[in-house]
Amino acid sequence: MAGDGITREELQLAARNHGMPLEALRYPVTPVGLHYLLVHYDIPEVDVEAWRLRVDGEVQLERSLSLDELRAMPSTEVVSTMECAGNGRARLEPRPVSQPWLLEAVGTARWRGVALLSVLERVGWRRGATHVLFTGLDGGIEGGIEQRYQRALPLAEAMRPEVLLAYEMNGVPLPPQHGFPLRLVTPGWYGMTNVKWLDSITLLDAPFEGYQQSHAYRFRLDEDDEGMPVTRMQPRALMVPPGVPEFLSRDRTVHETPVAVRGRAWSGWAPIVSVDVSVDGGGTWSAAELDDDAGPPWAWRGWSFEWSPEPGEYVVACRATDARGTGQPAEPVWNVGGYSNTAVQRVAVTVAG
Repeated sequence: MAGDGITREELQLAARNHGMPLEALRYPVTPVGLHYLLVHYDIPEVDVEAWRLRVDGEVQLERSLSLDELRAMPSTEVVSTMECAGNGRARLEPRPVSQPWLLEAVGTARWRGVALLSVLERVGWRRGATHVLFTGLDGGIEGGIEQRYQRALPLAEAMRPEVLLAYEMNGVPLPPQHGFPLRLVTPGWYGMTNVKWLDSITLLDAPFEGYQQSHAYRFRLDEDDEGMPVTRMQPRALMVPPGVPEFLSRDRTVHETPVAVRGRAWSGWAPIVSVDVSVDGGGTWSAAELDDDAGPPWAWRGWSFEWSPEPGEYVVACRATDARGTGQPAEPVWNVGGYSNTAVQRVAVTVAG
């Protein structure tokens, strides 16, 4: 945990990783260079001519597939919003020491690749297979354990038709930082599940107990709590901050004219059915207008709110609700890892006469 001052370790992480500037919410699909980025260890160097994807474990036929072989298979495309599980971590008190995300750890991309189900059907799976383990080429030390980055999914979840082995992002080959030559894309789930730089896929006959599954990415109230796993993205709405910023504080100023407050909302569980906006920090709420086109099922949905302010000081806030009836808390819910802080966004705005 950290006090008020940011640590050198947090600065090192913040220099390596980056969020999406919130003004980029104006784009339905986030430009590659603006999409949020988190690299756990180092970006591996990959010789694509020598690279192979190994598929093994509880399968009927082990395979080793080149990128050309994967590209020769029928391709599919998914537009999907991806958010880091730690988005909002830096707003918790006390602040967990890790990548210090505020609100910008999100992006929506157009991913193209081969359906994971197609590859699994090629190798077949044994009756006892229950989980699918994904191992990346990136490695490091975490929690005192030297490891490769690994995450697993239940077999039924991995077999969803929209789960991709992606080799393109927004119509171009994956950039090195986004997982070249191949990455997993699991629509609806927080970003930690979308393993980059894939090296192997292994079918297991039991749940995976590796560090990133059994210790990291769990909701824990204290260090001794076993916790619950982090899975799908909770509902969230974010707005493009209105007006213009003061350079250092990012405080916003608008003029006494009608203001269009716009943003995006998403949930990994169910479609967004409403977004509300407040101009008094959450004391009173009014319904925003959702875009007529809900867009692709796994992508965020646009919304807008027309505001005619008088001169003064305001706090503009927004919140989303999905089709399950799940909304956003007014205040952060603390946990050890700082995960899934979906407390409503608030932006201080000065309206100048």
